[in-house]
Amino acid sequence: MEPSDAAAHHRWNHDPEVMQWFAHSYPTSSERFAAEYAGRPKNSYDRVVLGIETTADGRLIGLVALSGAEPETGAAELDIYIGEKDCWSQGYGTEATRLICRYGFDALRLHRIQLWVADENTAAIRVYQKVGFVEEGRARDTLRRKGRWHDMVLMSLLEGELEA
Repeated sequence: MEPSDAAAHHRWNHDPEVMQWFAHSYPTSSERFAAEYAGRPKNSYDRVVLGIETTADGRLIGLVALSGAEPETGAAELDIYIGEKDCWSQGYGTEATRLICRYGFDALRLHRIQLWVADENTAAIRVYQKVGFVEEGRARDTLRRKGRWHDMVLMSLLEGELEA
């Protein structure tokens, strides 16, 4: 992700539909967001953040990250979202999830990748299952949206389980 990507990222983070199932932070001005964005740390073993681009025209449509990687445990946590709504349900999320997991297993030599997803985020759950993630457990009534509590589902993928 480049500093020039800050405007798109800021727009996504302030779109309630895009951020429906994410834990929110407080609104930030685009100027402050851009300044903080420019100061983000470089990618490292501990945290890799990459943009998701369309293959046709290279348009930035989302981001994917592996964070909290520790060589002692061989584990990291996955975060992903497609911010451009016209690109939802077109396979970009599935492809990006597969690619970042392959990168995690091959380049970072991880053994385990995990994520948390809201129980009613069925589109995301389908993507994760398609790639090979399995449900491990639930944190009950963790996320409140539109006056209702939702469980957060813990899913994981182990080295060797990645579906092609």
